Amino acid sequence: MKERISLVAKAHELIRARLRPGASAVDATVGNGHDTLFLLRQVAPRGRVYGFDIQRAALASAAAKINESALQACLTLINDSHARMLERIPKTDHGAIGAVMFNLGYLPGGDKAVTTRTDSTLAALSAASRLLGSGGIITIVAYPGHPGGAHETDRVGRWCKHLDCERFRVERIDAKANDEAAPRLFAVTRKRSE
Repeated sequence: MKERISLVAKAHELIRARLRPGASAVDATVGNGHDTLFLLRQVAPRGRVYGFDIQRAALASAAAKINESALQACLTLINDSHARMLERIPKTDHGAIGAVMFNLGYLPGGDKAVTTRTDSTLAALSAASRLLGSGGIITIVAYPGHPGGAHETDRVGRWCKHLDCERFRVERIDAKANDEAAPRLFAVTRKRSE
């Protein structure tokens, strides 16, 4: 029997292959800040990470993890919905973002009633696809096993299928084969411009 793979680790691996120092990136779901810290380590010392979360506790947790001043200087935490990325990220970074990470669901250790919502997630994915630079990547780790998660995961999958295949490449990786409740990773790469 095949073991589950860590989809977050796989998302990090995919991003590490593309994101360079000096780039800009987005953590669309800051949570406890693990992905935020990972992105900061990829883009420092002159890059920028924009971190979005609607929960102040999530942003405080992330800020507490970032204790190196060089990393703090690269971080912008935004207490707002990820659906507002286009409005909240400076226009100078539109079309130049190297990576956008989504880790859907709820804040580990937090209130499980507060989860990502399908409508705002889809709006955020559309915004992320517009912000992404040539060769950039969006990773979405989705969890169909929690209440509302199956619907959100299904809609994310459908969103990916409707992307322009001339501009984007989509890969789906399941944590465990033949298990519809198992987490899955969608990796959306913007094809490089000629």
